Amino acid sequence: MSIYQQLLQREKENNPIKVGVIGAGQMGFGMIAQISRIPGMCVTGICDMNLEAAERAQNFYNTQASRKEIMVVTTDYRKVIQSENVEVIVDATGVPEVGANISLEALRSKKHLVLLNVEVDITIGSIMHQFFTNAGLVYTGSAGDEPAATLELYEFAKTMGMEVLVAGKGKNNPFIPTSNPDICAAEAKQKHMSAHMLAAFQDGTKTMAEMNLLSNATGLVPDKVGMHGVEATIETVADKLNLIENGGVLENFGVVEYVKGLAPGVFVIVKSDLEPVDEELRYLKVGKGPHYVIYRPYHLASLETPITIAKAVLQHDSSIQPLGAPISETVAVAKRDIKSGEKVDGIGGYSVRGVLETNADMKSNGHIPIGLISGNIIAKKDIKLGQFLTLDDVDLDTSTTVWKLRALQDQLFPSSISKSSHLVRL
Repeated sequence: MSIYQQLLQREKENNPIKVGVIGAGQMGFGMIAQISRIPGMCVTGICDMNLEAAERAQNFYNTQASRKEIMVVTTDYRKVIQSENVEVIVDATGVPEVGANISLEALRSKKHLVLLNVEVDITIGSIMHQFFTNAGLVYTGSAGDEPAATLELYEFAKTMGMEVLVAGKGKNNPFIPTSNPDICAAEAKQKHMSAHMLAAFQDGTKTMAEMNLLSNATGLVPDKVGMHGVEATIETVADKLNLIENGGVLENFGVVEYVKGLAPGVFVIVKSDLEPVDEELRYLKVGKGPHYVIYRPYHLASLETPITIAKAVLQHDSSIQPLGAPISETVAVAKRDIKSGEKVDGIGGYSVRGVLETNADMKSNGHIPIGLISGNIIAKKDIKLGQFLTLDDVDLDTSTTVWKLRALQDQLFPSSISKSSHLVRL
């Protein structure tokens, strides 16, 4: 039975999936609105640090939904998670420390967790997925976000027996490495979104985090630190993301990438060594070969999240999850000169942006996952623009929940598969 048919059955039985949403910003509000029209699903809890935002989402939902629900509306995420009238939690905050606390509370309260918080997933996803699985619960990233949308194409291709050479996304925003909430404030206001969120999009952190999550779910790795970020069209991307000796930019295949020019889509580049299959792909006008692009020209972000909610509750399944130990990391790089004694803020702020590298490289270089730049972080020395942060540069805040969970993750997952074991040359 399909998910839609299962939802219709829940609707018929007057037993809708009861959803609690933490974060009523752009993504959370859109998803709450969408659920008002989905059979067999309802919103029974909304939390936001801005109570007016939570109430706005509640009021809109109630004007659209055919059935009025008893709903917890609060600034305290614990009240939503602990509610007996909520069975699955959606984290739509995008903040690692908040996400870490939500994850722990959802685990303690025995609730499935759906993440629209890539930032926390790339920081402590390995250990949280293990904890939730051991507890008989679902821990999952969201359908519609680029990592899960790309994973769908990856698994589609692999299920057909194709070899996946590259998997990735189009970059939706211009790359402005020094962007901060002040620089993008006017644009953020126009788009009705958080300036911190837009800054994280523009400075590249979000793209790095998304491909980090995809890497951890597939075993594909960045070909180089930060990836290449070529500019290409659907017609030229397979040629540009080819090996250097074939006229492309890659040293190896088996990689994640982002491309300027394919937004808002996601893609995989595949090949087959079987001549009849290669001939069929050309006949079906997939491309000129020998490498072919399978492309989805959209991702619907939080509007697709209800698919994951339903999958978690009805099928006890996920949309995207880590394979095990972290394979890649998004590490902190200074996006301005930072003076000794200054406070260093985190994702989407004024101090650092994220850059993707392998877990093995992060460890050998002593770099810091950007999700750990949280809490009270003070520079111990002057840090130059473009410098990768290490523990020689800052003291991490060991009182934060995200630091404690990451420390435990590092203890339980002491090593990841090396870069060389993932990359292949064809």
